[in-house]
Amino acid sequence: MIHRYQLNGFNIVLDVCSGSIHAVDELAYDMIGLFEDHSREEIRAAMLEKYAAVSEVTAEEIDRCYEDIEELRDAGALFTPDTFQPMAGTFKERSANVVKALCLHVAHTCNLNCSYCFASQGKYHGERALMSFEVGKQALDFLVANSGHRRNLEVDFFGGEPLMNWQVVKDLVAYARSIEKAAGKNFRFTLTTNGMLIDDDVIDFANREMHNVVLSLDGRREIHDRFRVDYAGRGSWERIVPKFQQLVEARGGKDYYMRGTFTHQNPDFLKDIQTMLDLGFTELSMEPVVCAPDDPMALTDADLPIVMRQYEELARLMLQREREGRPFTFYHYMIDLTGGPCIYKRISGCGSGTEYMAVTPWGDLYPCHQFVGEEKFRLGDVWHGVTNPAAQAEFANNNLYAKDECRDCWARLYCSGGCAANAYHATGSVMGIYEKGCELFRKRMECAIMLGVARSMEDEDEA
Repeated sequence: MIHRYQLNGFNIVLDVCSGSIHAVDELAYDMIGLFEDHSREEIRAAMLEKYAAVSEVTAEEIDRCYEDIEELRDAGALFTPDTFQPMAGTFKERSANVVKALCLHVAHTCNLNCSYCFASQGKYHGERALMSFEVGKQALDFLVANSGHRRNLEVDFFGGEPLMNWQVVKDLVAYARSIEKAAGKNFRFTLTTNGMLIDDDVIDFANREMHNVVLSLDGRREIHDRFRVDYAGRGSWERIVPKFQQLVEARGGKDYYMRGTFTHQNPDFLKDIQTMLDLGFTELSMEPVVCAPDDPMALTDADLPIVMRQYEELARLMLQREREGRPFTFYHYMIDLTGGPCIYKRISGCGSGTEYMAVTPWGDLYPCHQFVGEEKFRLGDVWHGVTNPAAQAEFANNNLYAKDECRDCWARLYCSGGCAANAYHATGSVMGIYEKGCELFRKRMECAIMLGVARSMEDEDEA
C-alpha cells in the first residue's frame, strides 16, 4: 500500500508497510499512482499523452522511470505487502502483566473551572479528593512489583491540579528515589500543571526531579481566558504566564511542553501558537478538544478545513523559523522517519489498560486518565492488582488489526489505531473510530512527513 500526496511543492510517496518515503518528480509521482493497476504499455501511453507538450519527457525517460520504480518495489521500498497482521495478537501477550507507567491522580480537585475540562474540573464525575502518601506509596510499590524486567518506569503526576497536593508529590518522589536503586529501576517523573500555584519551590523541585513538565496554556489571552477561568469567572492568563516563563527559563528551555487546547472557538489555532512563540516558549503542543459532539465547543465539520490549513501553515512556519535560526518544536510533528517506534508499538498502540494505568486518589486502577470514573472500566486497585480481567482483555485485544476501519488507512502504522478513550467517547466502544480525530491525525502526519522531506533536502543542499 502506498500513499501519495502533494504539499508545499513536494510530490511525496509513502510506502506504508516499509515506512519508505520518496520525494519524486511529477512524472514518477504519476507513474507510481498507475503502477499497480496498469501495464507498462498503458502507463507509457498515458504519460506520453499527458506530457506531450513537454519535449524533454520521452518514451526512453518514461521507461527508465518505470525500471526505477520496479527496482524500488523489488528492494521492498514500494508496494510492500503487509505482513504484520499475524503478529498483532502476540505482542501484548509477551508483555502481559508488565506495567511500565502510572498516571497518579494526586488531586481530584482543581483551582480552575475550565469549561471544556474532560475531567469535570478534576472531580472525574465523582467526589473531590486528594491522594494520601500511603496510597501513592502503594501505587509505586505496585508499579515496581509489576514492572517485570523493565528498568525505566514512568510516573505522571496528574489531576485536577497536582500542585494542590504538592507535599505528597514531593514525598512520593523522595520515596521512589529511596527504593529505585535496590529495585534496579529508574523513575522518570512528569508533572502536568495549570500553573496557578507555581512558586520558587515548585520550580526548583520540578527542574531537579521532573523528567518533563507539561504546562497548560491555550495561547492568546482572549482564548485562554474564555475557558480557563477560576471559580470567580476570572481568566488565569495574566497570573500564570510569568510563572511559566520563570520555570522554563530556570529549566534551560528543555524538557517541557506548553500544552494548549483548541475548540470550535479557535480552529485558527496557529495564532495561539504564534502567541506562545512571542512569549518565548518553543516546545509546543495544541490538542483538539475532547468533548461530546453536541457540545458547543466541539469541532464541527466546517471547522475541519480551517484546522487542516492551520496544520499546513504551521509546518511552513516551522521551516521558515528553522532557516532563520529560531526553531521550535510541535509535539505532533516529532516523528522519526528513519526508524521510529518498533513494530510492537506501531501495532499494539499506547498500552492503556495493560502497560499504562491511571490511579485515583483512592487507589483504584483505570486504563488511563480519560477512563477514570467510568465504573465498568475499573480494573482493580493498587493493593490487589487487576481484578477485572474482562475489562483489561478488552484493551489487550484492542490492536491495530482489530478495527476494520484501520486496515485500509495509510496512517495506521503511525497512529496504531488511535486513542481508545476518544473512540469510546465518540462511539461508545473502545474498538470504535473517532472519525474527526482520524482526519486530523492524517493531516498532521502528512505535514510531519513533509517537514522531514524538506529538512533532508536542505541538508543535502548544504552538504
